Amino acid sequence: MFDPVIAPSGTLLGLLQRGRGDGTLHALTAPRAEALAALNHCVLHDPRHDWQVENRSLYYARLYLDLNGELDAIEAHLFDPEDVLDADESRTGLALAVLGHLASYGRLDALQLLRRYAAHGVNWAWALDELALRDDDAGLRALAAPVLARFPRDAVGEAELAAAVRDAFEPRPWRLWAEDPRESIATRVRAAQETGCFDRWQRQMDSSGPRPGWSVRAVFEWAEQGVERGTPLHVPAARCLAAVAGPEDRPEIVEAARSGTEGARCTALRYLADSNDPDVLDLIDGALATGSTPVVEAAVATYERMRSLAAVDRARGWVHRPDALGAAAGRVLACRGAAQDRDLVLAALREAVRGEGPDAPTLWTLVDGTGRLGIACAAPVLRHIYRETASSHLRGRAARALAATDPSFAAGFAIECLWDCEETTREIAARHAETGDNRVVERLRRLAADPAEEDEVQTAVRSRFGPDAPAV
Repeated sequence: MFDPVIAPSGTLLGLLQRGRGDGTLHALTAPRAEALAALNHCVLHDPRHDWQVENRSLYYARLYLDLNGELDAIEAHLFDPEDVLDADESRTGLALAVLGHLASYGRLDALQLLRRYAAHGVNWAWALDELALRDDDAGLRALAAPVLARFPRDAVGEAELAAAVRDAFEPRPWRLWAEDPRESIATRVRAAQETGCFDRWQRQMDSSGPRPGWSVRAVFEWAEQGVERGTPLHVPAARCLAAVAGPEDRPEIVEAARSGTEGARCTALRYLADSNDPDVLDLIDGALATGSTPVVEAAVATYERMRSLAAVDRARGWVHRPDALGAAAGRVLACRGAAQDRDLVLAALREAVRGEGPDAPTLWTLVDGTGRLGIACAAPVLRHIYRETASSHLRGRAARALAATDPSFAAGFAIECLWDCEETTREIAARHAETGDNRVVERLRRLAADPAEEDEVQTAVRSRFGPDAPAV
């Protein structure tokens, strides 16, 4: 999947793509045709950089409800001939998830679209998972025949069916079909279930990983095999090393960390850091100078995991470095630094925004640290990140940091956060938003009554309405 093109944050499309609360508020006041066009664009062209961690489906579904939006564009997208040519689930996943939420709100047209796509679409497994949560038994049973017809009755087809049953995210349809009164369906599904269970057992028994009695050298060799296969194993290898290494093995491990092969070096650095070895910080520094790119990345990641006072103290010297270790030092101070490190964390935050923009991965930790340390003068930078980032998760972290640092948050961004796409951001807003604005009271009551809302958000809302809460 290509990186999505995100419109400017000041436009309706840009707001909706980011999942900002202001996107919903602006859409509800814009001409309906314009709002629906922007909404359809977002749903049909997933704007998320990482669809596995960012939420949009409930946000867009609620806006379809508020706009009384038709589903013609989604239907055309799902059943376009391109569906056969492009099997990537990212093409249709967001649209199917939106339909799932609409079905849970009682939109029969959304439920019927999901049923049709489960029967005929390429990304049928996703649609089936959505239906497993929302459809009744009769609707799911009606899909048994068209779904099973996708798998030929030969060895290859039965193996593919077994894999589909084994890997299903929601098992409810397959359990229903295993008890189907039609013997041809029930027998096939039960056989696939048994094959899937056997496959799991066989994969566990066929493991070629560590064995009892391995030596330090054997662990290093196993880690190197992972490098050769393109599958890094230094993290599990370091755990194995902790089980087999003794004090007498330290010289060999230190030497591997200094000049070993790629797999051995990454493993040794990880092991020594987890053991709080006194030489590991110097070895990490050396890896930045002489290691390959994977070794450098492993050394930086290893350093960031360290929680010792020595690691924090070293960060105060490294944070000024212009390399990856300098950036990692800033994140270490953000996570584990003290009040004396506020200026260093603020400088790292500003440098990251200047150098890499509002979507830099390093900002996640730095923003959290800014809130943790209560750096009030960071509020302007946090507001910039909040407005401009395309990541709804990073925006939520910025909102949390603003709640801890910016006195204007409760009367400002907290209000729009009540409509945000991320439930954690809505929870923050529910706890902080000032209720002088009538929209806030109405929105809190709507969230409290919405069965699709997350429990944590509703708990936060109830805390504003409880007997000990301020008047709402």
